[in-house]
Amino acid sequence: MSAQLLDGKLISEQIITEVRAKVDARVAAGRRAPALAVVLVGDDPASAVYVRNKKTACERAGFRSLSFEYPASLTEAELLALVRKLNDDPEVDGILVQLPLPKHINADRVIETINPHKDVDGFHPYNFGRLALKMPLLRPCTPHGVMVMLEKTGVDLVGKDAVVIGASNIVGRPAALELLMARATVTVCHSKTRDLAGKVAAADIVVAGVGIPNFVKGDWIKPGAIVIDVGINRLENGKLCGDVEFEVAKQRASWITPVPGGVGPMTIALLMQNTLDANIHLYP
Repeated sequence: MSAQLLDGKLISEQIITEVRAKVDARVAAGRRAPALAVVLVGDDPASAVYVRNKKTACERAGFRSLSFEYPASLTEAELLALVRKLNDDPEVDGILVQLPLPKHINADRVIETINPHKDVDGFHPYNFGRLALKMPLLRPCTPHGVMVMLEKTGVDLVGKDAVVIGASNIVGRPAALELLMARATVTVCHSKTRDLAGKVAAADIVVAGVGIPNFVKGDWIKPGAIVIDVGINRLENGKLCGDVEFEVAKQRASWITPVPGGVGPMTIALLMQNTLDANIHLYP
């Protein structure tokens, strides 16, 4: 058996096309296009690529893209002042501060300063709490993208055994909440979990977001399971790989995401969806 690929590029294109159609309709009705403000502090190469991709997606979605790029020497007070200014700007619907931030800046403080109704990353405690209470507003983009991909399989998640590997606030924890909301039975694991192989082997759905290349061995995967690999790691030879041993896992899984081209594009597509939702919330 060879798994079917969950093509994140294709699904993300569909989402952005749908977002663009809604934006065009709103603009035709006399409303303004959504505006996304992206803040980049420092010169991290990966962050610069992500920001560039987000700008491109904004253009495709018909959004106004606002870019604020600063050296790593920017102080926390200066960054917080910028965030508050964007909070107060009625022309800005979404605020995204690219992570990671330089070590002298408290990322949690910055996230909590963002107006939760403009928090298009979905990281503010208000939005995280709403997800935990099954009342989602702006959902964390990557886990939401995972759920959209799972929906595309056509598999009913109710009662399925799901294992989430990794417990970060960006992927693991919100992914577990998303799966619980879909009425799956969820086990959250991490790199120190005992008998991780056994837990993965019993899972109908595996979501890997631990950030370690090929950490999840392909022969752990239960035959017929769905594998969502959120990891993206660069090897010494320059190649990208996920957290799951792809070549072995795809011979056992029913569905699997490639790396690259799987979850990554979904994150940006759901960011566009969140920005449109924020625009509609602020200006119905």
